[in-house]
Amino acid sequence: MTGVTQPPSGNPPFGKRWHTREDSGIRLDARLRWWHDDEPIEHPRIIELFNSSLVLDEQGRYQLQIGKDWCYVQVEDAAYEVRTVDVTPDERVFVRLSDRTAEALEPATLAVALDGVLTCRVKGSRAGARFSRDAQYQLGELLEQDEGGQLFLRAGQRRLAVPMSLAAPSA
Repeated sequence: MTGVTQPPSGNPPFGKRWHTREDSGIRLDARLRWWHDDEPIEHPRIIELFNSSLVLDEQGRYQLQIGKDWCYVQVEDAAYEVRTVDVTPDERVFVRLSDRTAEALEPATLAVALDGVLTCRVKGSRAGARFSRDAQYQLGELLEQDEGGQLFLRAGQRRLAVPMSLAAPSA
């Protein structure tokens, strides 16, 4: 057969591996940096393509889907970055994500990671997202605190409870 590429057979060269859909060698680390075979991916267009092509399948595995081609990728922690926070005219808080989608923020899913970065759940609470520095600042502009340290998101006239508190922990 001419023009048909056969998959590799036998063992890969020493120190290498055959890349398959199941073992692509591509991963997204906890700081949302892309890697291939433990080498950082640094080209901005490839990073943007990967960010916008990341999907969560029905089994809860992450895939890169580019055209008709796809492969599984390893995601170490959050899969998406919250890039901006917006309040809509109907007073809902929306987050815009690294995959170029936007969705309503569920305040009950907000948390602070060990490194101090805000996180939330997205994609129907199936995936995690880390706030960018700008988005974290934008969300902070919407936060209010009551006398007891309870936090609320202010979206126009709406006030949404946040599951975090600024009150000092009791000893």
